[in-house]
Amino acid sequence: MSTSKNRSPRSRWRTLAWLVPAALVAVVAVVLLARWLRDLPAVSAFVADYPGTAPRPADAPEGIPAWLAWQHFFNAFFLVLLVRTGMLIRAGGRQQGHWQRRNTGPLRTKGKPAKISLNLWLHLAVDVLWVLTGISYVVMLLATGQWVRIVPTTWEVFPHAASALLQYASFDWPSSDGWSSYNALQQLAYFVTVFVAAPLSIITGLRMSPAWPKGAGGINRVVPIGVARALHFPVMLYFVAFVVVHVTLVLTTGARENLNHMFAASDDGGWLGVVLFAVSVALMVAAWVLAKPVFTGPVAALTGKVAR
Repeated sequence: MSTSKNRSPRSRWRTLAWLVPAALVAVVAVVLLARWLRDLPAVSAFVADYPGTAPRPADAPEGIPAWLAWQHFFNAFFLVLLVRTGMLIRAGGRQQGHWQRRNTGPLRTKGKPAKISLNLWLHLAVDVLWVLTGISYVVMLLATGQWVRIVPTTWEVFPHAASALLQYASFDWPSSDGWSSYNALQQLAYFVTVFVAAPLSIITGLRMSPAWPKGAGGINRVVPIGVARALHFPVMLYFVAFVVVHVTLVLTTGARENLNHMFAASDDGGWLGVVLFAVSVALMVAAWVLAKPVFTGPVAALTGKVAR
């Protein structure tokens, strides 16, 4: 039985040759269906009653603070590295280096410090930074009241989200002001990403890591290793899909304004956000390229023993 690892490049190109047209046909079909639905009187009235943005609390903060813009960059930067290292780990193959802890600690196998690949070391190291960033992000959300941006406060968020989804699918974007608040579909997507997907990724990743306690029978039954392995990769695919859709909508629904909000924490209509976005993309591309044992080995050597 053949697998994706031993398929020839020609076979992969043949698969891509029919997948791309099929995807385009599916997109066109969805757009036509959405436009047809919006012409129906009942659906048109529904969209008019629920334009896409749910009511928000009267005391909700206005604007995007600078800390939120910085958090956005660091979360995205670490997520890119996590995806990159996760792909390297999943690809397997011959390891170009290993890392071993110098002193005692949780990374031990049969009383000896565990030896892990440099790809796994980088994945775990970046994961720690991503988790710390996420914790500070949630704390700041709660402390400043910005949590209302991504946490629904009314059940009306669901019909508004359905309306926004239909408007996006029909390529007739819902009107929204990202500086003040997100539309209902964005709010639900961010809520799921921050409070469901991220914790699930952390828990399943920790369950598979060498740092997980080996003798914790009770907690092991709560989070079985088989479940962790089955969920961790699909959660990563969710993050990839979220980023692709998120970036696409940011660039197609008013790129300069959106990027100025997200990266410059400003609503002045300037170009600083675009410049900062370009710099952040360059840094992410550089991190993607440099996430190799030949570059990460010297850094890993600062925290343990590295063997080629």
